[in-house]
Amino acid sequence: MAAHWTDSIEFQRQRLQRLLDGGKPAAERNRLGQFATPYELALEITRYVKSIAGNDLYTVRFADPAIGTGSFYSAALNVFGPERITSAIGVEIDPEVCAVARDLWMPTGIDIVQGDFTRVMEGDWRLPRPNLILANPPYVRHHHLNRGEKKRLQALIHHLTGVRVSGLAGLYVYFMLLATAWMEDGGHAAWLVPAEWMAVNYGAALKQYLVTQTTLIRVHRFDPADVQFNDALVSSVVLVFRKAPPHSGHCVEFTFGGMITAPRIGECIPIARLRSTRKWTVYPRCGEPVPEPADETEPPFDRLRGLQCAYRDGQASDGDEGVTLGDLFRIQRGIATGSNQFFIMPRDEAEIRRLPRRYLRPVLPAPRSLNTTIIDADADGYPLIEPQLCLIDCDLPERILRDRHPELWAYFQTAEASGIRNGYLLRKRTPWYRQERRDPAPFLCTYMGRGSDEKRPFRFIWNRSRAIGTNLYLLMYPKGNLARLLEERPDAAAEILTLLQRLTTRELCSEGRTYGGGLHKIEPRELARVSAAAFIERWPELRCAEPVEAMIERQELLL
Repeated sequence: MAAHWTDSIEFQRQRLQRLLDGGKPAAERNRLGQFATPYELALEITRYVKSIAGNDLYTVRFADPAIGTGSFYSAALNVFGPERITSAIGVEIDPEVCAVARDLWMPTGIDIVQGDFTRVMEGDWRLPRPNLILANPPYVRHHHLNRGEKKRLQALIHHLTGVRVSGLAGLYVYFMLLATAWMEDGGHAAWLVPAEWMAVNYGAALKQYLVTQTTLIRVHRFDPADVQFNDALVSSVVLVFRKAPPHSGHCVEFTFGGMITAPRIGECIPIARLRSTRKWTVYPRCGEPVPEPADETEPPFDRLRGLQCAYRDGQASDGDEGVTLGDLFRIQRGIATGSNQFFIMPRDEAEIRRLPRRYLRPVLPAPRSLNTTIIDADADGYPLIEPQLCLIDCDLPERILRDRHPELWAYFQTAEASGIRNGYLLRKRTPWYRQERRDPAPFLCTYMGRGSDEKRPFRFIWNRSRAIGTNLYLLMYPKGNLARLLEERPDAAAEILTLLQRLTTRELCSEGRTYGGGLHKIEPRELARVSAAAFIERWPELRCAEPVEAMIERQELLL
């Protein structure tokens, strides 16, 4: 009877949630971080927590610091039953949403507080300490938090937890730390949050807290192509932990893809290793699927117990001093022109405008328009592709340019009417039309893309022309022994391209950043951290400090 009663309320909640979502512009909901948890997902998370908590949650004191319309509370009623929930509290900042939640759930005995959870935690009074927190905190990025608000939150977190949070952290990081400080020792929590903190520097403080002050049980990362929220392009992760320091031999279950109770792959990581791992998105490393249970009565998530990857035992590890791409290449972003549409034009158009050739440089088109992997050049160094593009690159002072090159000066005058002159980059340059300095890079990597193991998100290109790349590319300049090798053996360039193309999607994406909808990005320093083990296997001399030519000379003398 109780289940039927709560199911009826849940049906009404979903209807009201749709009305709330439709009545508020997407931009405003994005600014407030309002993305409601799908009920089926809330149910699955709650069932998992119940299965691993056992008798620790024989009686439940529930809390949700960002309750919304109550998706997680509804799931808790369904999974634990109203009779086991001895107290419940939710906090909601939006008055309209709070009113809906109160109308729906107050008859069940929950206390719903209208207000900012971070302010509530600052108050003189203290809320009852929960032993179960299920939450989907607001996905508010740091750009929407002013400096004063960040300082207030940072001071509050440091006072309650001793953690110093980066100013680049989103609001959900503060929510997790505050709520964990509030939670009863030994309590359990599950958080549905963006996965970005696992791979970036500003997530370091949260990672350290989780592996020292809590017993982290499960980290399940959803496939980025499977966005959990229809209106939020964000890759999500579920964290499940117990508020108690971990024992020395504890292992954390990392799973990826599929559902929490039926993940695609998984790996158990010792807590000691996790503490020294900079990017948690490298786990699970193995590409092996989670094995089927021998006993069909065994819960799917128990299959992960003891699961290990041979990869981490016999191959590269986080502490390995192996050679990376950054040891072999100087890697930097291509140029940011300030307005590609204005400064880049077809070569034949520049000739029709009679723009001086000395201030035109060959430039590559955007990756989506580049259909070749090897770029050859004509006699002038321009790529043998159509259309050939050029970049206007002039550093003459305006008064000299006006007298010497009236056609180019006349073209630059058109920038005023179009508003290009007021762009952020151009306002910082003198003269405003001067471009960044870049030499043509022999190898390039595309900066972003969508894809998976089957469709690679990043492309490597061998550039045999004099064209430079825009900031849609990462420019790769061989250095050190690799540069010397190319001087001695120019034909090795083809093998270098082959080795770059053999880098797997997993290797690249584990260092880069992944967003909802399957969008991947990789920055120069992230690409530089990718292993270059295949290069060393092909040319062991690259590992040596001794220059290649010196090695060749010494070997010839020995012969």
